[in-house]
Amino acid sequence: MSSAFVKSKLRAARDALGKKQYETARDAASQVLDYEPDNYNAHVFLGLAYLQLGHHDKSEQFYRKAIGLKPDQVLAWQGMSRLYEKQEKWDAFAGAQEEALRIFSASGDATKAAETLQKLLETRRQHGSRKQIITVLSYLLPDSPFYDALSTLPPPDHTNPSSTTTFVIQEAIHDSLPVIEEIMTLTEQEEETFMKVEFDKRRTRLGAPPPDILRNEIGLEVWRTSKLPLLYQEVLNHPKTSDELRRSVEARMIRYKQQIFHALPLSDPDKNTVGIQLAELVDGIVAIGVRNQLAWSIFLEGLDEETVYECSLDLLRRYMQVFPDTNLAQLLRKYFTYMGIPNDENVDGEANETSNVTPKPVSTDDDPLNAIMDAFVSQQDSILATRVVVEVYLQELDYLSVIHVAESGLELVKKHERNTGRKLGNVRKAFNVALATALVHSYPPKHHQRARQLLDDVLKRDPDHVDALLAYGYILQRAEKWEEAKGVFSKASARLPPDVPKCVRAREECAWCLSRVRTAEGVRALKDVLKDLEREEFTLDRARCLWRIGMACWDLGGSFREEAYANFIQSLRCDPEYAPSYTSLGVYYSEFAVPPDPTRASKCFQKAFELNPTEVEAARRLADGFANEREWDLVEVVARRTIEGEGVLDLGIGEEGGVAAGRYLPANAWAWKALGVVELSRGNYVQSIEALQIALRADEEDQVCWLRLGEAYSKAGRYAAALKALARAKELNPGDWLCTYLIGEVQRQTGKFGEALDSYNSVLQKQSDEIGVLMSLALTELALARQEWSSGFFARAERTFASAITTCLSTVQASSGYGSIAWKVIGDALLGLSQATTFVDQELIRDMFVKTTSVVQHVTSKRIAHIFTLSPMRDDLPLTGSYALQTAVASYDHRITVGSTDDTVMGSALYDLGLALHTWSKEEKAADREPASEVAASLLKEALYKDPDDPTYWTALAIAYFLDRPKISQHAYVKALELDPKAIAWTQLGLLYLYYNDVALAYEALSKAHILDPDYSVAWVGLALVTARNGDDDHAHALLEHAVGLSPIAPAATVEFAARLFPPMSPQGKARVPAKEELLPAFAALNLYAKQRQDDPRALHLLGLICERLGGLEQGAEWIFRAITLLEIAYEDTEDSLIERQFTIAHTNLARLKVGLHDYTGALESFEIALGLLPEQVTADRECEPEIALLRVQVLFGSGLAHFKLGDFQSAMTRFQAALDATVDNHVLRCHVTVFLARCMWTIGTDELRESAKSLLLDSITVDPEDLMSISTLAGMGILTEDDGLVDAALSEIQPLPIERRQELDPCGDVTYLLIQHHLGLADIGQAIRMAQRVLHIEPSNLRIRRHLASLTLKQGNSAATQAMLAVESAVRSLEEAKETLALACIADDGREGRALSYAQKAIMLDPGNIQNWKTLAYVRTRNGGL
Repeated sequence: MSSAFVKSKLRAARDALGKKQYETARDAASQVLDYEPDNYNAHVFLGLAYLQLGHHDKSEQFYRKAIGLKPDQVLAWQGMSRLYEKQEKWDAFAGAQEEALRIFSASGDATKAAETLQKLLETRRQHGSRKQIITVLSYLLPDSPFYDALSTLPPPDHTNPSSTTTFVIQEAIHDSLPVIEEIMTLTEQEEETFMKVEFDKRRTRLGAPPPDILRNEIGLEVWRTSKLPLLYQEVLNHPKTSDELRRSVEARMIRYKQQIFHALPLSDPDKNTVGIQLAELVDGIVAIGVRNQLAWSIFLEGLDEETVYECSLDLLRRYMQVFPDTNLAQLLRKYFTYMGIPNDENVDGEANETSNVTPKPVSTDDDPLNAIMDAFVSQQDSILATRVVVEVYLQELDYLSVIHVAESGLELVKKHERNTGRKLGNVRKAFNVALATALVHSYPPKHHQRARQLLDDVLKRDPDHVDALLAYGYILQRAEKWEEAKGVFSKASARLPPDVPKCVRAREECAWCLSRVRTAEGVRALKDVLKDLEREEFTLDRARCLWRIGMACWDLGGSFREEAYANFIQSLRCDPEYAPSYTSLGVYYSEFAVPPDPTRASKCFQKAFELNPTEVEAARRLADGFANEREWDLVEVVARRTIEGEGVLDLGIGEEGGVAAGRYLPANAWAWKALGVVELSRGNYVQSIEALQIALRADEEDQVCWLRLGEAYSKAGRYAAALKALARAKELNPGDWLCTYLIGEVQRQTGKFGEALDSYNSVLQKQSDEIGVLMSLALTELALARQEWSSGFFARAERTFASAITTCLSTVQASSGYGSIAWKVIGDALLGLSQATTFVDQELIRDMFVKTTSVVQHVTSKRIAHIFTLSPMRDDLPLTGSYALQTAVASYDHRITVGSTDDTVMGSALYDLGLALHTWSKEEKAADREPASEVAASLLKEALYKDPDDPTYWTALAIAYFLDRPKISQHAYVKALELDPKAIAWTQLGLLYLYYNDVALAYEALSKAHILDPDYSVAWVGLALVTARNGDDDHAHALLEHAVGLSPIAPAATVEFAARLFPPMSPQGKARVPAKEELLPAFAALNLYAKQRQDDPRALHLLGLICERLGGLEQGAEWIFRAITLLEIAYEDTEDSLIERQFTIAHTNLARLKVGLHDYTGALESFEIALGLLPEQVTADRECEPEIALLRVQVLFGSGLAHFKLGDFQSAMTRFQAALDATVDNHVLRCHVTVFLARCMWTIGTDELRESAKSLLLDSITVDPEDLMSISTLAGMGILTEDDGLVDAALSEIQPLPIERRQELDPCGDVTYLLIQHHLGLADIGQAIRMAQRVLHIEPSNLRIRRHLASLTLKQGNSAATQAMLAVESAVRSLEEAKETLALACIADDGREGRALSYAQKAIMLDPGNIQNWKTLAYVRTRNGGL
C-alpha cells in the first residue's frame, strides 16, 4: 500500500508542477518523504516547488539532499543549475553545468552534453573571466574527458545551421583550429594582464629590484608554466592552418622565445636550449625570406662583423626588399648610396612577394646623410643602425657625434650580451676603435688618456689593427714622442696597399714625425709623399703636406725660410681655408719679412683664428695685439673662442671620459685668466672664479691670478676661500700691498675689524697717500666702534669713533674726491657718539670736535639754517652726546654741499640729514620741535624723490610721522615692506598699531618680524607689550627676559624687563617677591645700560631697587640718589606733576634703604621730604589718589620705624598711629601697621603699653579672625611672657584653619615656624615633625619647610631620613635647592663615606657669601680631625 501511495503522490506532485500548482506539489512531495525519506524524486520535486515559490534556501537544501542520494542522476543537477541561474550565482551555475556535462558524457548522450557545454560556454563568455573561458574552451579539445562523447556528434551543416541546437559545438569539435586560436589569444592576454598587475604591485615594495629585473622575474614565473608553446605548436601542426596564420604564430613564438631567452639568467641551463630553439626559428625565417621583422632584427643584431661592409651585402639587400618601408631599410638604402654601394642587385627568395611595395622615403632631402640621420632617430636601439651611423660620422669627421653614438652602441652591445649570453667581440672592437679614433681627434689631447686605454685593449687582442695603430700614432705624435709615433705609422702603412688613402696618410704622418727629429730627412720624405697626392681627391691632404714641408723648412732656418714661405702660399692655393698656413704666414710677416708687416700679419692671424679656433698661436698673438690697443671686448672674444677651441665647454662625452670644467687642465691658461678678469669686472663672480681656478691649474705660481681669484671669492661672499687665495698670493709676492689691502677688505667684511685695521695700517706704512685705503680704514673703525658700543665697551667705542672721524678728516684734507663718503662716515660716527651722555676721555673728544667744527661751524645750508645752528663749544662745561648729535647734523648738512649730485648719492645724503635732524628735534623744546620735525620729514621726502625704491627711506619717513600722522606712517611702512620685507619694518609697524591700540594687527606684525629675524630683540619687546596688554604678565616677563638675553644693549627691553619685576603697589594684597635668580639678568643688563645712559632717572631708580633686592643697599641708595638728582633738575625745568610724583617715590625708596643701612637720621630727612610733597587730605575725584594714599601710609610707617630705631618711641607711636588712621580702607596695610604699632608698644616695656599692645592685636583679630600676622605676634608675646592662656588663645585661632588655607594666608611660613617652635618648647618633637610633614605634603617644593623637617629629623637622631629627604646626590636638584640643603647635609653625614667635606666645599662654592657655610666647613674639618 505504501508503494502505491508513494507513486500516487509522486504522480500528483508531477501533475501539480506541470500545472504550476507549486504549493500542491510541495505538499504531495512532502507526504512522500514522510513515508520514504530517501526518495530521490520527492527531493527533486520539492526543490523545484520551493524554487518556483521563491524559497531558494530550501530549494537548494532539497536539491543537495537529492544529489547526495544519487550523485549520478542529472535531474537534481539541472535543478541546481536553474536555481543558481535565477540567483545569478554564475560560478555555482557553471559548477552544476559541468556536473551535468559529466553525467551526459558518461551516459553517451552527446546531444545533451553538447547543449549543456554550449550553455556553459555562453555563460562563461558573458559572466566569466578569461581563465574560466579558457577552461571551458579546453573541453572542446581532444585531451578533454568529454571529447569522446562530443566527437560522436555529426558534422555541422553550414547550409542549415538552425537545424540543430548544437551547431556551435559541432563546428568546434570538427574544426578545433578556431578554438585553439581563441585559447591562445586569451592566454596571451591573461599572462600580459597578470604581469602588468603584479609589476605594479611589487615595484612599490621596499627593496624592490630595478624595473627591468623585476619584469624578468615576473615573466619567468609566468613563462616557465605557460601553455603557450604547446598552443603555438598545435596551431603550426594543424592541417587547416593557413600560411598567414602560420606566419603570425611563428612571430608570436619568436617573441615568446625571445622574452624568455632574455629573461633567463646566464647561469640557467635552459638559457642555451631556448637560445638554440630561437636561433633555429630565426635562421629558418631569414633563409626563406619571410616577412617577420622581429626575426630579421634578431638575426641582424646578432651579426658579429667588424664593419657593416663585412656583413653580407646580399643579406642587407634582401632585408631592404622584404621590408622596404621600414626606417632601418631606408637607413641602409641611404648608407649604400652614401658609400657608393649598389643596392639593386637581384635577390632570391620569397622577397619577390613584396616587390610591389613602393619604398617610403624618409626625407625629401637628396642628401643621403640627412636621410640617414632622420631614419636613425627611430632606430637608436639597433646595433646595426648605430654601426652605420658611426661609420658615416667618421667619414664626416664629426668626432663629437661619433663619441656619443659609439658610447650608446657599446651600451647596446653590453645589453645584447647580457640578454643573450653571446659575445659580440668584433662589434665591440669596432665601436671601441671608432670611439678611440674620435677621442684622439676631438680637442686633442683632451681625451687622449681615455683613448689610449681603449687602444691598448684593442691592440692587445689585435696588434695589426690598422685604424687602432693610426689612432695610437696620433696620440704619440701629440705627446711629441716622434720616434715611437714614426714606428707606429710605419707599421700601419706596411699593412695597407700602397695606393689606399689610409696608407698615404700613414706615410705622411711618418714623414712628419721624421721631420721633427731629423728635419732634412723629413723634408725629403714629405716631398716623396707629396708626389702621391697629385690626384684631385687629395687636394686637402696636399695642402696639409705642403704646410708641413714649409714648417720643416722654417725649422731649417736661413734661406729655407723663403722656401717655407713659398710652401705656405702653395698650401693656401690648394686649400684657401687651411688655417695653419695663415698662422705660419702671419708669423713670417711679423718676424722674418723685411720690413715686418704687422698689418698683414694681423690679417693672417685673424683669418686663421676665424677658420679654426684651435690655432692657439694666432689667438695669443691676436689677444696681445688687442690688449696693446686697449680693445678689451675683443680680448674677451678671442679668449672665449680659444677656450671653446679647447673643448672645455663640450661636457657630455660620457661619464667616464667626460672632462668637467672643474677637473680640466687648460692648454691656454692666458685665455682663462683673461676671461676671469673680464667676468670679475662685470660682477659675474661665479664664472670668474671658475675661469681663474682653471688658469691656476696650468700655472700654480701665478701671483696675479691668485690675487684676482681672492678678490672674486670675496665679492662672491666666500670669505674663507678668499683669505686662502690671498694668503697664497701674498706668499708668492710678500711686497704686494694690494694683496694686503684685499686681505683687510675680507677681514672687514667678516667682522674681524681688529685684524682688518692691522692690515690697512701695514699698507699705509708703505703707501701713506692711498686715499682708498684711508677710507677703508675709516669704515672699519666705524664698524668696530659700533660693535664695541653694542657689546658694552663704551670707552673703547668712544676712542674708535674719534679715530674714524680723525681718519676721515685726514682723507678730506689729502683729497677732495672722497668728500661725500668721508663726511658720511664722520656723521655716522658722531651719531654713534650721541648715544653717550658723557664722555670718558673729554680731552680726546674735545680735540676731535674742534677739528670737525672748524670745518662745519659756519656753513649751514639754506635747507636747515632757519631751524638749526651749531652751538659753539664751551670750555667750562663737559661735552655730552647732545653736542655730538648737533655736530652730526652739521656734518650731514656739509656732506650735501661737497657731495655728488647723483640721485643715489644725493638721496643717501638727504636721508642721513633728515634722520639726524629728526633725532635732534626730539631733544629740543616743544616750540622748536615741530618745525625741526617738519624739515626732517621734508628732507626724507626729497630723498625718496631721488630714490623711491629704497625701503630704508620709507622706514625713516614712517618714523618721522609716527606720532603726528599715523596714516602716512602706516603707508610708508607698508611701502617699505613691499620693497624689502625685513624684521625692522614689521616691528615698527607693529609698534605703530600697538601705540594706536590695534592689538590684533600689532600682534600679527610683530609675529611676522619675529619669524623673519628671531634674534631681533625689539620684536620680542613688542610681543611682550602685546602679551602684557592681553593680561598675560608671566608670558610677557619671559619674552622680555629673552629679549634682554639676545643683546647686552637693548634699552627698551632692559628698562621694561626691570620695571616688570616690580609690580605696581596693590591695596588688595601682597605682590610676589622675585627671587634673586630672577633679578640677576635684569641687574646685569640694567647696570650696563645705566653706565651708557646716566641721564635716565627711571633706569637708575629701577637699578637701585634691584640692588636693594640683591642685598646691595649702599649701591642701591647711590643709584636712587642719582635718580633723585636728575628728577629734581627735570622738575625745575618743567614743573611736571608726574615728575614730582616720581621724585616723591624715589625719596621714599631712598629713605627705606637708609633704614636698612642704619642711617636713621638720613632716612627721616627723606621721609620728611616725601611727606611734605604728599597732600594731607586725599580726594577720590582723581584717578591716582588711591596710590597717593597708599604712598602716604608707607611714608608715615617708615618714618615711624626710623623714629623707633632712633629711640624716639613717642614720635614713632605718633607716626604709627597716623599711619593706622590713614589705613581705614586698606585692611591688609592696616594689619601691618597694627602689628608694628603693637611691637613698638611692647618694646617700650611698660605694663600698660604691653597690655595695650595685646588689646590692639586682639581687636585686629576680632575684626579679621584670619589675620595670621596679628595672631602669630600675639602668640609670640604669650611665649615670651610664659602666658599659656594667651598662647592657647592665639593658637586656637590658628589650629582650626586648614593647612591649605594657612599656606595661602601665610606664604612665608611664619605661622608654621611658630607652631613648630611651640611644639619644640613643649618638648614634643614628634608633634613638630608631624606638623612639618603635613605642610610639606601640601607644598613639596618648599625648600624652607623641607630644611626645617630635615633639621627636626636630625635632632631626633634619624640621619638616614635626613639624608634621604635632602637628596644630595639627586641629578634633578636645582641650584637653589643645593644652596639650601648642602650645609645641613654635611651635618647629617655620618662621615663613613667621606662626603661631608665635599658637601661643605660645594656649598661654599655655590654661595661663598654665606657665613654659615664657612662655619659648617670648620665643623666638618674639626669632626674629621682636620685641625
